[in-house]
Amino acid sequence: MRRITTIFIAALLVVGLAAVASADRLQNIKDRGTLICGVKDSVYLFGFVNEDTNQLDGFDVDICKKFADKLGVDVEYKTVTSATRIPMLTQGSIDVAAATMTHKFSRDDVIDFSITYFMDGQKLLVKKDSGIQSTDDLAGKRVGTVKGSTSEKNISQAQPEAKVISYDEYPQAFLALKQGKVHAVTTDSGILAGLKMSDDNPDNWAIVGPYFSAEPYGIGVPENQSNLRDFINKSLVEMWNSGEYHELYKKWFDTEPQGWEMTTWPM
Repeated sequence: MRRITTIFIAALLVVGLAAVASADRLQNIKDRGTLICGVKDSVYLFGFVNEDTNQLDGFDVDICKKFADKLGVDVEYKTVTSATRIPMLTQGSIDVAAATMTHKFSRDDVIDFSITYFMDGQKLLVKKDSGIQSTDDLAGKRVGTVKGSTSEKNISQAQPEAKVISYDEYPQAFLALKQGKVHAVTTDSGILAGLKMSDDNPDNWAIVGPYFSAEPYGIGVPENQSNLRDFINKSLVEMWNSGEYHELYKKWFDTEPQGWEMTTWPM
């Protein structure tokens, strides 16, 4: 009986030590020497494969590089989608997710978020001469979006009579629009701008309608990792106050942030 008890206690100690070893993700990143960042590879301007370099590029990619630089570690990128970004965080295959992810309380059940680092809203991308001007014009029409995104739910609420067709990635939805399989593509306006600009003839397409949702993007971090979340928040505030954030924003969107300011805390 004493031997069984000893083995049981030893097992508990091993489990406890393992839990302590993995408890502080920020320290794990420092010890590893690499920040593993989940980004998208098919959202032009935010996370995409640069055809000239065959490397990941974009606003979210650059944001992750800034985090790594501030930590003094390397950065490793892993591709995520709207459907996989949260599972990859919870499973521990990525440290953070910078992946056009709207901060929602329902998502807070399983992961934590940074302060808002990008503010957007949902609109429609249509063929220029389609006659579609807003969600009011989508009754009985097919609308493309992406699985696992807030856009998927928002469009159903904004226009219940539309037929929502969900794709794995936004370029697939845009291709469906070009082929006439859907009448519109809907998501955040920044993503729609990237889709439009990625086309050989961007003037054939129009982003229309008023915003019908608010989309505050947050950096996703694993649940209960306050050291990592605090580091991300402090880094974002430093970038905003120093002008680094504005330089990145202008680099990718050719403008300054308009209509919102990052919530900054005293250092």
